[in-house]
Amino acid sequence: MTEPETLAGVMDDLARRGFTGHFTAVDGGLRAVEGGKTFRADQVAISEYHRFEGVSDPGDMAILYALETRCGIRGTLADAFGVYADPSVGAFMREVSRRRVASDGLI
Repeated sequence: MTEPETLAGVMDDLARRGFTGHFTAVDGGLRAVEGGKTFRADQVAISEYHRFEGVSDPGDMAILYALETRCGIRGTLADAFGVYADPSVGAFMREVSRRRVASDGLI
């Protein structure tokens, strides 16, 4: 039997694969924490996402997005999943493409 994935373990794996930035939802956009640049939904694509479900505590439910921007920033955005989710993250992510950003920066 394999060990279940953990949020920290997946974040480490994504960082090794180049998703080293971190994002946070702001009013009407997504901000790169390290550089401070804010992106609209049409400037971001979801490369992959991972859901984590707590067996006994709904507070353990989370989702981790691996994101790429048109200008090449690759990073992660974490949110609670379910009742504890941040509504601003959910609203923004519903507008984001689930397609990969091409190497020429076009989605």
